[in-house]
Amino acid sequence: MANNTPFLAEILPALTGRLAAHAEQVDHSGEFPRAAFTHLRQHGLLHFALPASAGGSGGDLRECQAIIQAVARGEPSAALILIMQYLNTRRLSEESDWPISVREAVANSVVTQGALINALRVEPELGTPARGGLPATRARRTAEGWRISGEKIYSTGSHGLRWFLVWASSDDADPLVGGYLVPADAPGIQIVDEWDHLGMRGTCSHRVVLDEVLIPLNHAVNVAPWSTPKVGLNEEESVWMAVLLGSLYDAIAQSARDWFITFLQQRIPANLGAPLASLPRFQELVGRVETLLFTNHTLLNSAVRGQVTSSHTAQIKQVVTENAIRAVELMVESIGNHALTRHHPLQRHWRNVLCGRIHTPQSDVMLVS
Repeated sequence: MANNTPFLAEILPALTGRLAAHAEQVDHSGEFPRAAFTHLRQHGLLHFALPASAGGSGGDLRECQAIIQAVARGEPSAALILIMQYLNTRRLSEESDWPISVREAVANSVVTQGALINALRVEPELGTPARGGLPATRARRTAEGWRISGEKIYSTGSHGLRWFLVWASSDDADPLVGGYLVPADAPGIQIVDEWDHLGMRGTCSHRVVLDEVLIPLNHAVNVAPWSTPKVGLNEEESVWMAVLLGSLYDAIAQSARDWFITFLQQRIPANLGAPLASLPRFQELVGRVETLLFTNHTLLNSAVRGQVTSSHTAQIKQVVTENAIRAVELMVESIGNHALTRHHPLQRHWRNVLCGRIHTPQSDVMLVS
């Protein structure tokens, strides 16, 4: 495997700055962060986790984590979409059980066109499939191919995706449940722009409605009978998800910390005649924030090095996310109105970091398992 570290060290700091320049506008508009993905495509980062055997860069977890942190420190919505790109494209190796022609077509589109892919799983009635249940989205077998009908919500990246991996069940007596690959431009697809979230506003996680969408029969790429379902994420995939999601929200807290320290250095109240940074109480608070982030750094590095078993990956995600949230909350609590003023980015970091609690596995499941 090629050593991509020097290349990443060269490009990532500047990339963070370019994405940060658009972060406020993305948050305000809630539109897909196209400028960010133009930069990511130009640097070859959209196929970074795609295996080398499929034409990608074959990046390892440490390298992909570095990319996600750099992107998230600039514009976190783009980082979440990129996480989903990495988690899905790294499965397209020669060992994949996808039909070869389909796998090669998707991989080629990622490499040559910067195509984005994500799994569409959550439904209005069912909620997240991580909590069990048969999807209401149906794949109806016809002589032409599968006809897919149903609705998906929280479809991260919707307007920017080329491929939807739709979680659905077939109309067989023993339904085939799993991922059906749907081109995003197929007739019968409507994206309903209803994502109007507190934070992570640029993820474009809108509702996707599929009405008798036709796909070839070999686009049932990752399905199994309901009576003998496939296992969920394997151990390696669990580690990747926990590390990348944790790194995203940790990076948001890092950006908040950087802004906060600059604010303390520059803010000179008239009654003090010195920067807030000179006060012991703020020095102590920064120390508390740094300790939370140091804990995150240590946990994430341990997971990347394979020093954490897959049975503890959910705890990694939960602890890192909660530490990131607490770090930003400490900053918000300490400076009052300045923290919640629109033209200061701290309020945006705070809204974004709160979204870390939403991702699977959620605390109520993890803490009782």
